[in-house]
Amino acid sequence: MIKLQQILESINVIAFVGNEQAQIANVVPLNEVAKSENCLAWCSDKNYAQLQGLAKGTIIVSAQCKALLAEDNLNEGTLNLVVVDNARKAFKDVLIKFFAPEIETPKVESSASVAENVEISKTNYIGKNVVIEQHVSLGENVRIGHNSVIHANTIIESNVSIGCNCTIGGAGFGYEKNESGENEFIPHIGKVTIKSGVEIGNNVCIDRAVLGSTTIGNNVKIDNLVHIAHGVNIGKNSLVIAHAMIAGSVKIGENVWVAPSSAIIQKVKIANNATIGLGSVVLNDVKENTTVAGVPAKQLKDGNKK
Repeated sequence: MIKLQQILESINVIAFVGNEQAQIANVVPLNEVAKSENCLAWCSDKNYAQLQGLAKGTIIVSAQCKALLAEDNLNEGTLNLVVVDNARKAFKDVLIKFFAPEIETPKVESSASVAENVEISKTNYIGKNVVIEQHVSLGENVRIGHNSVIHANTIIESNVSIGCNCTIGGAGFGYEKNESGENEFIPHIGKVTIKSGVEIGNNVCIDRAVLGSTTIGNNVKIDNLVHIAHGVNIGKNSLVIAHAMIAGSVKIGENVWVAPSSAIIQKVKIANNATIGLGSVVLNDVKENTTVAGVPAKQLKDGNKK
């Protein structure tokens, strides 16, 4: 059990209604918070009506949500209400500090296969059945999940997390017809560079470049089941969500959102702060601050226009 007072002291609270001495046992979705007075949840502004009638539990809400509750004359005294600027962020901070699972102790699992010329820091965790080939560079605080393969000449900077069953630095899909009309594979002699702060989910493939590097920029977050082809460059702070496919030599700027199941054709350029909508097929360059969606993707919003 954690005292609610400890949680309140760990975040920036605007206002509080309830009992600071309440005990918190676990965090739950909003629709389950009424099951126990020892549960903690958060509520977005749009879901404030779900709080009506709740008689127990602790909810993190925004000031706007609190105002909506007052307007509806809900009996807020029956709940512990923690009022903050950003409810989702505060809930995230609480999860990290009090409830997140402990990460694995840095080590190399005995079943991992690591090339002799690869230096493993004492801060790294290398999971079970991981294969790391020769001339791979690993920074500090790198974590590689079970059954992943890191191919030769891959550069992984510090504070990078790679999930399970990933293949980083495999050859891309590149062929050219010979004189007989048969497809012959083009050797890929480039590399993959993963910058600091990158987080990669499970079952992700990132192909090495034919020449040069496939580059994943600082603090990029990549969801499960994503394919990033040879020669792609993704700018810092961008998000690539599940089932996205980014074809060869695509250039993605900073702070770009690539939605689930979207596909971006080779050599397309996506400018900074762009949004690629759900299931989109992007055939043309996307301008800065714009949103595109559809098949083929078309511009929905231009952030440069007032």
